[in-house]
Amino acid sequence: MLSRIINLPKNHSFFLFGARGTGKTQLLKREFSENTLYIDLLNLETEAKYQLQPESLYKELSAVGKDIRYVVIDEIQKVPKLLDVVHRKIEESDLLFLLTGSSARKLKAGAANLLAGRAFVFHLFPFTSLELGDDFDLHSALQYGCLPQSVNYDSPLDKRRFLKAYANTYLKEEVWGEQLVRKIEPFRKFLQVAAQSHGQEVNYSKISRDVGVDANTIKNYYSILEDTLLGFLLPAYNGSVRKQLKLTPKFYLFDTGVKRAMEGTVDFDLNHGSYEYGVLFETLVIAEIQRYFAYQEKEYQFSYLATDGGAEIDLLISQGNKVKFLVEVKSATSYRPEFIKHIKEFQKDFREAKAFVLYNGVDSMLDEGVHILPWKEGIAEIVR
Repeated sequence: MLSRIINLPKNHSFFLFGARGTGKTQLLKREFSENTLYIDLLNLETEAKYQLQPESLYKELSAVGKDIRYVVIDEIQKVPKLLDVVHRKIEESDLLFLLTGSSARKLKAGAANLLAGRAFVFHLFPFTSLELGDDFDLHSALQYGCLPQSVNYDSPLDKRRFLKAYANTYLKEEVWGEQLVRKIEPFRKFLQVAAQSHGQEVNYSKISRDVGVDANTIKNYYSILEDTLLGFLLPAYNGSVRKQLKLTPKFYLFDTGVKRAMEGTVDFDLNHGSYEYGVLFETLVIAEIQRYFAYQEKEYQFSYLATDGGAEIDLLISQGNKVKFLVEVKSATSYRPEFIKHIKEFQKDFREAKAFVLYNGVDSMLDEGVHILPWKEGIAEIVR
């Protein structure tokens, strides 16, 4: 079994959030295999029992033996009221609670307290290239993503079947089953449009026309994707520079394979050098950087920069009000001097920032103060 680089505490309660299928349960079963009570709220009978009588958990936990140290509650958002019970037991016992969730939306909607600091918060993502090690294959990662089950399938046909089933399961269980939307068909169409516009500036008005609902509904749909951890908005940088900046965010789905399944292209081979290949490569690199920082528990802010004149930098990494890194991502296998054109335009605005071009080649070099590095080496340099 592949190791994960997330560092979970053994002596403190915590939440472990992550999209469906990222391996939360498997990780906890491996890391906390002894002295552990498991409660699976994906089991319909278990969920129904605690929905009707959340206080029954308090009685059950009061009766456990001293051999039980950890209590895992899978998909806690299914029954948010259980958090009140968990809160009480943390206060009066030595039990440690490990709470997984694939959505913060129901917790927010139910005004559930997140235990007021009594539980740490972590996030689990699809596999990174570091975790996969020698098993990592770039083309497969771009085409089929890095969800554990997708990675574990050897057959491309099985990978495609899994991803299509994943997209359908998300609609049925995570969205429709949890009553996050009133009408499923507009949301289904939205998912396809959102996947097609993945990595682009979000145009709420255009998407609302394509889907047939108003712009506010589209904004709500995007918030559902964020709350169910299926994607993230990358905000536009809005600090002070010498040029007029665009302020519209970009949206990225959390996994390239899921993106291709939702837009209906997963059955088609991914062509190296195509526009789609470039978008997916950019997605993978940006996601890897964010995930490594999250696993290291470092607080950085991420944005992109674009001007009305067409200049753009793929990723700005900031700490507080200070931009630390400027990052351009290129899927090309050989370096060209025009790769640093836009970074050069803004170097005077970000004099203290370290500038990188991360590309799909093998040579490292320095060009006018910009570090040109193979993408894995560049990521390692940025997050070290």
